[in-house]
Amino acid sequence: MSLKPWREIATPHKDVLAGTFKQSEFAADITQVASGTAPAEYQDAEQFFARTYITEGMRLLLISVAQRLAGQGGDPVIQLQTAFGGGKTHTLLAVYHLASRKVPTARLAGIPPLLDEAGITDLPAARVAVIDGIKLSPSQPRRYGRHTINTLWGEMAWQLLGEAGFEQLAASDRDGTSPGKERLTELIRQAAPCVILMDELVAFIRQLEIGKSYPAGTFDSNVSFIQALTEAMKAVPNAILLASLPESEVEAGGTMGQRALEALEKYFARVESVWKPVATEEAFEIVRRRLFENPGDRDEVAEICRRFADFYRQHGDKFPVETQSNAYFERLCRSYPIHPEIFDRLYEDWSTLEKFQRTRGVLQYLAIVIHRLWNSDNRDALIMPGTLPLDDPNVRTKSIHYLPQGWEAVIEREVDGPTRCRPKSTATTPASAACRQRAGPPAPSSSAARRRRPTRRSAASKPAASSSAPSSRGKRSGCSRTCSSVCATASITSMRTATATGSTPSPTCAGRWRAASGTWTVGKWRNCSSAG
Repeated sequence: MSLKPWREIATPHKDVLAGTFKQSEFAADITQVASGTAPAEYQDAEQFFARTYITEGMRLLLISVAQRLAGQGGDPVIQLQTAFGGGKTHTLLAVYHLASRKVPTARLAGIPPLLDEAGITDLPAARVAVIDGIKLSPSQPRRYGRHTINTLWGEMAWQLLGEAGFEQLAASDRDGTSPGKERLTELIRQAAPCVILMDELVAFIRQLEIGKSYPAGTFDSNVSFIQALTEAMKAVPNAILLASLPESEVEAGGTMGQRALEALEKYFARVESVWKPVATEEAFEIVRRRLFENPGDRDEVAEICRRFADFYRQHGDKFPVETQSNAYFERLCRSYPIHPEIFDRLYEDWSTLEKFQRTRGVLQYLAIVIHRLWNSDNRDALIMPGTLPLDDPNVRTKSIHYLPQGWEAVIEREVDGPTRCRPKSTATTPASAACRQRAGPPAPSSSAARRRRPTRRSAASKPAASSSAPSSRGKRSGCSRTCSSVCATASITSMRTATATGSTPSPTCAGRWRAASGTWTVGKWRNCSSAG
């Protein structure tokens, strides 16, 4: 009996099917939400939570926010620090929708049990101030009616209490000097319950050159403001500050960015609670909710994944030890219709690339992949490493987007171009076996398969005893799509070795065969046709 294709079980969201999604839409913009101009999936609180998987880190954070606003404890200051695309802004949006209470909490997916856990029966609506360091400019004041606002503290006061709030800090705003802790405490007490959300704060402060004065104040006055604000938040039991900070020097942005980050971290570290970023296992559900309208019937998914897991256990000597436990079956179910090895490679290998944006980058990449596979009538049981359509220009471009120049030639000559490598060896190695298995004729009957010596397979291969081996579809000779994706993953993964050693990218595969994934791990440069 053949395994049912993933496309007959899972249904992607309409924008993924139609290819109408925009890469920028995977990057949440908190200022657009605050101004009411964001796409519906971010602007509408019900849609937002329906598509949001509440991770362990987000759950604990939202509980702390709810407790703080209800005056029942909670942290006064929370620092969100992770790499590009790690979910900082998305988490701030969750807090925004929860605190603003524009939609009753009973209609927000996942929120009622969270409030029950926090012991809160009536969450008060809070005033929310959004300070976006990218949207604000130190040298360009903003006009609100008859008022000109220069500084971060003037902007915060206006958003919290309008004209009355701004008047309390007008002199400090005009002079570009930080208001003291007492003045800020009084302002926040009047606004409470309130939430202050600061996104990309480093991006704003790094523009302030040392020793130079701006309408927004000086570097020192802005850092002093953050110090006073964090201290003031502790004095008001139903007010909370959340600030996102970059994790790496690259994201911080040069020498001034690093100096700003170090100064802010020093003051946040005195009072803050650090947010827990997204774990790889949690990414399964995050991606499924955003990309798939219906990830499939639970029983059908379990049947497919059980067949894969059983096959791995039946051939345990050919596969890594992690595939032999029931936990691997559960991983298959959680990641369906995407094989968990794809997530592992993206989160474990690609996340080491400084410009790769983790969850955001994974969403952007897989949205392109799924759109192409759906429209090309892909009928694999799972979306596996060998399924990735590297012959598609958009997928190919995204695959090398985060790498140094020179990798287009690698894919063109070795992976999925007209001059790519052809297997020369007939030896039964893991690589050549996988290549021939994919490109060869239909699989023999189950009885013939039992008489035949089994070849070593990838854990990302389709179980042969219960399905037909996919052919090369008559489109290519030589390397199959599986072999191509193996080579591509090797090249992309091994980029770090080439960069670290000063090597020049060359049209070769690299390293050691990873039986669980059908990929190569980082190692010496080797030719595809003789690897093994």
